[in-house]
Amino acid sequence: MAHLLGPVGLTESDNTVFLALVSTPRAAAAELADAVELPLPAVRRALRNLTAAGLVTMLLSRPTRYVPAPPEMAIDALVSRRQQELEGLRAAARELALQLREAPATGTAGVVEIIEGTDAILHTLAQLQLGARDEVLLVDAPPYLHGTPVQNQDELVALGRGVRYRCLYHGPALQLPGHYDQMATCVAEGEQARTLASVPMKMQIVDRRVALMPVSFSAAETRTRLLVHAPPLIEALVVCFEALWEQAAPVLTGQADERTAGLSERDRQVLSLMAAGLKDQAIARALGVAQRTVVRRIAEMMTTLGADTRFQAGMQAAHRGWI
Repeated sequence: MAHLLGPVGLTESDNTVFLALVSTPRAAAAELADAVELPLPAVRRALRNLTAAGLVTMLLSRPTRYVPAPPEMAIDALVSRRQQELEGLRAAARELALQLREAPATGTAGVVEIIEGTDAILHTLAQLQLGARDEVLLVDAPPYLHGTPVQNQDELVALGRGVRYRCLYHGPALQLPGHYDQMATCVAEGEQARTLASVPMKMQIVDRRVALMPVSFSAAETRTRLLVHAPPLIEALVVCFEALWEQAAPVLTGQADERTAGLSERDRQVLSLMAAGLKDQAIARALGVAQRTVVRRIAEMMTTLGADTRFQAGMQAAHRGWI
């Protein structure tokens, strides 16, 4: 049976132990551990959780045995309790939002806030993405807070909720260890990605209402960000993003469409990185393959396109809709 108790906050192990106990009531913890093939400490922890939730009753016996409560009654009660908790949370969130709206603005907080420190920046990035409702526009470019790029887990969560992501990548950064694979993971989950040979800025715009950007676009990482709220500034940043987006080349990963049906997955990856301005050695580093493999794939694509130079190949690939 599926993870029955997941919606009420219980774990998969709790669910497994409960279903086993329904099948064999009055079982001891050791007997359940053998039945479900879980470690005894995990089974005991699950039984404590189930007892606290009112789904299991502990019998005064030696060894201690357990019986399940009538599932329809116990689960109904648990669901009702969870609904009450969620309603309470919703009411508290509304009250907090009302307090924030009524609080007087201080300084420039209504227009631009200064966020300082790595922890504060990471918290703000996560808060913005997890609070996104419709769309996130993101420009990914160095320098990076961690020194090297890391997987954007908050994006994967937001994509799972149906939030649209359009991400523009600084092409040369894709050769950094693991960065191409991180991008491909997000694209596989629904991200629209494009690359440019050089991106002059980095920023994140959420729902076209708030943006986070560095105080400077220089090479040094200042660990200081500007959180922008003012609608005219947000509108200007969106215009900048759209202008860069129009110039960028789409990333060709995942399933082929009717235009790229004749290309292998590796060919689509190589074309994307070529369009991003990467040289053969950089492409090889990004994909984790030998440089000679990249050279061979490019030569075979040029032959397919009937091109003598890379410029001609690029023109032909664009004509066919490959890039």
